[in-house]
Amino acid sequence: MHDDKELQEYRDLLKPPEHFEEGFDWKTIVGAIFIGFLMMPGSMYLQLVIGQGIGPAARWVTIILFAEIAKRSYTHLKQQEIFLLYYMAGAALASPFQGLLWNQYIVQSDAARMLGLTEFIPHWIAPALGSGSYLERTFMHRDWLIPILLLVGAQLVQRIDHFGLGYSLYRITSDVEKLPFPMAPVGALGTMALAESTEDRKTGWKWRVFSIGGVIGLAFGFFYVLLPALSGLLFTEPIRLIPIPWIELTQHTEDVLPAVATGLQFDLGLVFIGMVLPFWAVIGGLLGLVITIIANPILYAEGILHRWHPGMATVETVFANNFDFYMSFGIGLGLAIGAIGIYYVVNSFRSKDGEKLDFSILLKSHKSRGDINFWVSIGIYVFSTLCYIAFCVWLVPAFPWIFFVIYGFVYTPFISYVTARMEGMAGQFIALPMVREFSFIAGAKFFGYQGLEIWYAPIPIHNYGEATVQFRQIELTGTSLRGIIKAEIIVFPIVMVSSLLFSQFLWQLAPIPSPEYPFAQELWHLQALNTLLMQTSTLEGNSLFYEALSGPVVMSGVGLGLCLYAVLNVLGLPVMLVYGVVRGLGQSTPHGMILEVIGALLGRFYFLKKYGAQWRHYAPVLLAGFSCGMGLTGMFAMGCTLILKSLGRLAY
Repeated sequence: MHDDKELQEYRDLLKPPEHFEEGFDWKTIVGAIFIGFLMMPGSMYLQLVIGQGIGPAARWVTIILFAEIAKRSYTHLKQQEIFLLYYMAGAALASPFQGLLWNQYIVQSDAARMLGLTEFIPHWIAPALGSGSYLERTFMHRDWLIPILLLVGAQLVQRIDHFGLGYSLYRITSDVEKLPFPMAPVGALGTMALAESTEDRKTGWKWRVFSIGGVIGLAFGFFYVLLPALSGLLFTEPIRLIPIPWIELTQHTEDVLPAVATGLQFDLGLVFIGMVLPFWAVIGGLLGLVITIIANPILYAEGILHRWHPGMATVETVFANNFDFYMSFGIGLGLAIGAIGIYYVVNSFRSKDGEKLDFSILLKSHKSRGDINFWVSIGIYVFSTLCYIAFCVWLVPAFPWIFFVIYGFVYTPFISYVTARMEGMAGQFIALPMVREFSFIAGAKFFGYQGLEIWYAPIPIHNYGEATVQFRQIELTGTSLRGIIKAEIIVFPIVMVSSLLFSQFLWQLAPIPSPEYPFAQELWHLQALNTLLMQTSTLEGNSLFYEALSGPVVMSGVGLGLCLYAVLNVLGLPVMLVYGVVRGLGQSTPHGMILEVIGALLGRFYFLKKYGAQWRHYAPVLLAGFSCGMGLTGMFAMGCTLILKSLGRLAY
């Protein structure tokens, strides 16, 4: 595999500091409460209204507000304090109890009724359909007690688990093998921009660039989020100058491009994301999309995409095409990418030229960095995996337990190490598709298991490779791990309580999904169909999943992925292009891709020429600023909506 010049630029963005600090003090505790009770509800509301894209914004909003309060108190936030706020906001914005909103929808969904699965969904996920809690729209009901307790238990194990195998792999790949982790500086630079903002703004560029992004985010957020939210409260119909989630064009292009989902998404954030992502990854995505646009009409003419018919919109088109072709094809492509990643990792060992690695580093602790003992982290991994296995055996006694052991102690370490090395060398995440799903199907086929419980159990299939990047970010910002552990202990109970309260509050305001939550209303049906279609495979009878799965199509995906890689490798083209093409081929839609490509082209051919190598530093900080601006308008919109709707409820 060719060593990309582009990756080398990312590698050199930041060097680890000499000095580490905990950054944990009373500001962190106040920050955790602030994030849990003010930021999280806003983030949850925006996820239901405009989708996932705004999540990280709340992190920047929190940090900016705390930085400004600190300045007015004649003090300043250290880089480490800022990173802890950033880290805690990330943990909080996962809002675990939001999963309950999805669970209540799944049980009541048309998709479950259509596929005849409603009665099979386990009661420890959500109460049965006749429960009074659905009429009252409340989680404060005895029927929800077991799902809530189970969720808290699984979340607790997950937070402990974080410091297990992921941390061990970080020590191996970063300390022993000294891999560069090219994408870690991108995350660290945003928080550093804000640290500078509280110290010396006159000479530094980071705060200036962050502010420019912030102003653009505020202006765009006004039209994209705030105007529709406020006008919806005052008038019968909200004023939407920019359509959410996209302009639907499929029915206008169906004569020229049959079976192609077309539309345009006007989320300006995609332009900034295009500037930050590696250029060839974005161009690869565009190539994949072009191939999809050419291939779909041919596949339709050949009778392969036979479920599509004129009149279908984006959601129905994507689901029909997925069913007929793209699910199987995507599995094949994913297997090819996984094989390439494994080959890359094996090859990297061969090309070491007899270089000896010093594993004794693992047993030495870097005191100021707050290192956990290597064997303790392995112990955490073994303990958490045994907890997951115990949960699964208790919840799904009919499923063969040996599978859980293989997931936890064979597959998870293998895929995590491969991913950790790929993240360390090329900034790429590796996932072998459908491993979990196919093992469930194997359990059903060969061991006679029947039911849906296995799909909802906390299976110990994890990929900790991604966690290594986060530990590298912690190191680059000079934050001691002791501060991170203290932050975890503080943030866990706050997140649990506030997440449950605000899930309840949002459900009380309006049914979810409903017109009040346009993103959920538009896309949850498709997500439910895709999810439940897969789950029919472990029930007896003629499963729809088997209808959708095609061996020859899977093999064609594997073949195409490997051929693409071979051709690009021979031509010496960037490897990022392969990942991009695969991302584009996996049944992509042009809705968001167009703006991403515009961002990539602007970054490459205008800003890179104008600012030189420094643009690599500017782009992530600009994106962080934009996210912050969008977040501020989003939080304001959410605040107005929740206050006025609460008053409306009190009035009657």
